[in-house]
Amino acid sequence: MGSLAATSWPPLSFSLLPGSLTAGSRGARASSRVGLRIGGPVAYMERSPNSLTGFASKLIGSLPIVGLLARIVNDEGGVGDDLIDFAEFRRRVGKKCSITDSRAFIEFKDRRGRAGDPFYVLLCCWLAAIGAGLLKSEEILEGVARLRISNDIEFEEETFLATMKAAKEKRAKIKAAVPEIPIEIRVEKAFEAIYVCCFGKDPIEEEDILLLCIMLNAVFPSVGRSVIDRVVNSVANEIAKGNRANFSELKPLPKEAVERQMKDLEFLRQRSEESS
Repeated sequence: MGSLAATSWPPLSFSLLPGSLTAGSRGARASSRVGLRIGGPVAYMERSPNSLTGFASKLIGSLPIVGLLARIVNDEGGVGDDLIDFAEFRRRVGKKCSITDSRAFIEFKDRRGRAGDPFYVLLCCWLAAIGAGLLKSEEILEGVARLRISNDIEFEEETFLATMKAAKEKRAKIKAAVPEIPIEIRVEKAFEAIYVCCFGKDPIEEEDILLLCIMLNAVFPSVGRSVIDRVVNSVANEIAKGNRANFSELKPLPKEAVERQMKDLEFLRQRSEESS
């Protein structure tokens, strides 16, 4: 694999575009939408509220007719204060990825197998990036652990998105702002989710750490590679020493329990759709 020329590696933007989902996923529906882009993304979703792009997005979202039209054309989110859909998140990350970044995602999948699929890695990053302040750490870890067994990424995406929307609506009703989680903490939460989803309880090797640093830097470039290296190595050392209580207490669910839980979540999702 290392002997392949750099030009033989497809850019990650291609691997994350619609139509590239794995055979076991039902994500063609969510990925086939055409999005209306408002300015260029910085990293995965970071848009300074004081920037011209951030102001334009909020202005468009606040205008009844224009905002409605923008949401009809762009149902992946990101208009005004809307949540960003996983499909749009992938596109924003893929647009910024270099050949080196793409190679890291592919090599990680080669090392970890199906559990290391780029979509699984990016879902973990999406949950930490978009769900910070809306999802509990336990909800994220339990969800990605479930994904490791079920391999139904679209179901997990829809479930998490519904949970985030419900949490956001609840905060809006009581006029409580979503807490601002530092981007460095989001990186740490993304790494924790990747470990649970892609490693289970397997040890993290040095090559894995290197690839994880590259991938996380591709998703969160504004943090800085040195900070990401420090966070990843620190958490990896704590995991190796068994000092992460949330991992030691996280027990893998039997397949039957996962199936029951997924049926319950599907029932709740259907009720939510009927009431909306």
